[in-house]
Amino acid sequence: MRLSTRGRFAITAMIDLALRQSATPVPLADLAQRHRISMSYLEQMFAKLRQHGLVESTRGPGGGYTLARAAEAISVADIIGAIEEGADPRSDTPHRETSASAQAMTQDLWEALQTTVVAYLQTVTLQSLAREQKAKGFQVQERKPVQKGVFAKPRQEKPRPNTPNSVFALANAWGSRS
Repeated sequence: MRLSTRGRFAITAMIDLALRQSATPVPLADLAQRHRISMSYLEQMFAKLRQHGLVESTRGPGGGYTLARAAEAISVADIIGAIEEGADPRSDTPHRETSASAQAMTQDLWEALQTTVVAYLQTVTLQSLAREQKAKGFQVQERKPVQKGVFAKPRQEKPRPNTPNSVFALANAWGSRS
């Protein structure tokens, strides 16, 4: 499992969704503005999160993203696994010329460290991270819901009875004055 900036941004965005869990869907534009993350970068991340069943999307006005499961059921390891899918940390490192015995000496150490990190990240839930943010005094600013549907007609002022409403009525009004 690789820990990168992409994973950090994904965790930040998912904590934001967990904090706004009971409200309406959260648009990516709001996330991008709040956390100063590029919109296209967020779109790529949320496409992967949606493919892995971590978020659900709602289209149209008032649409956005919500958590697909309860925050207690989503671990940090799930988020990083979805975002870093297919990224093998060993493939990114340049191959240095070392002896096979030198690699074998440390391979067990790195595999044990990897196992320990993954086990720890599986114990940290999105709910616990959201709870920590609330304990630090984070206040969720609710977005006003978008009103949908048929609305009452705006009131129109009644025309004044003394004002002619056509050219013919104007002619008649002027003709009666002479």
